[in-house]
Amino acid sequence: MPILVTGGAGFIGTHTCIELLNSNYDIIVLDNFLNSDPESLNRVKEITGKDFKVYDIDLLEKEKVEKVFNENAIEAVIHFAGLKAVGESVEKPLYYYHNNITGTLMLSEVMEKYNVHHLVFSSSATVYGVPEEVPISENFPLSATNPYGRTKLMIEEILRDLYVSNKNWSIASLRYFNPIGAHESGRIGEDPKGIPNNLMPYITQVATGKLKELNVFGDDYPTSDGTGVRDYIHVVDLAKGHIKALEKIVSTNGVEAYNLGTGKGYSVLEIVDAFEKASGKKIPYKIAPRRSGDIAECYANPSKAEKELGWKAEKGIDEMCRDSWKWQSENPDGYRVKGSALS
Repeated sequence: MPILVTGGAGFIGTHTCIELLNSNYDIIVLDNFLNSDPESLNRVKEITGKDFKVYDIDLLEKEKVEKVFNENAIEAVIHFAGLKAVGESVEKPLYYYHNNITGTLMLSEVMEKYNVHHLVFSSSATVYGVPEEVPISENFPLSATNPYGRTKLMIEEILRDLYVSNKNWSIASLRYFNPIGAHESGRIGEDPKGIPNNLMPYITQVATGKLKELNVFGDDYPTSDGTGVRDYIHVVDLAKGHIKALEKIVSTNGVEAYNLGTGKGYSVLEIVDAFEKASGKKIPYKIAPRRSGDIAECYANPSKAEKELGWKAEKGIDEMCRDSWKWQSENPDGYRVKGSALS
């Protein structure tokens, strides 16, 4: 029976689709392509040599979502779909609350109706807010510093309540740290629309000459070089974490949260240095003021995922930088190619 992947055309979604197909799962992708490109799914098919159904649907279109469940014997759902830009969420909080929370409510209602109770939810380390210490464990207090993070936190609470109401549910909330990298083929990767919000695509676009220089926000943090430290994880390792979570939820009941990170932090300037070595490109940068809400250090204690899911990140920072550069250098305009349409 197939696995429904909502938001399957996105950065993490496409890489997870590849791992699902390579693990011999049948998949169905649902995406509204607001922040993604149909060409990404053509490339998933190209890499895996496998075909799958794609529905151009928004989760807010409940009747259309029901049609997907009516037409397919779905066994489980991996739920990526949602808006994800922190800055935009501060500017448009109602848009984020409505889209991310209402979309998940409608998906859950349809799953309940069609007796599908296995769910892997794409959460975020933003649910920890400003942690008092690092590394961060799943039992730390939860809070959030922006509307995007609060949507993830609220959805986690909703999913816990869902299990309390019906013990047939089996849910894994995966709290990502900082996904970077790309598929080793160079055919799929992170393709932000407009100016990138995340560090690595900004660096790669500076490397290709699309952007002039990197802004480093703050050099006076209490870290080794004064710049912020984060837990960067290769997107392929992250995708494999979803396969392990899926294996867990189809064989058990309950609701659990798991950190997906490496357990090691790198500063912004350490990432710049590693990228320069991997690409042979010099990355000009300037120091800019700290951003509101940014913290000095954030990295995971991933031991629960290793113990309960049998998952551990394997790829190092050199591979993350190498694969990011291969993707960007071979696709300087991302997926924006002539005739980009689903085939």
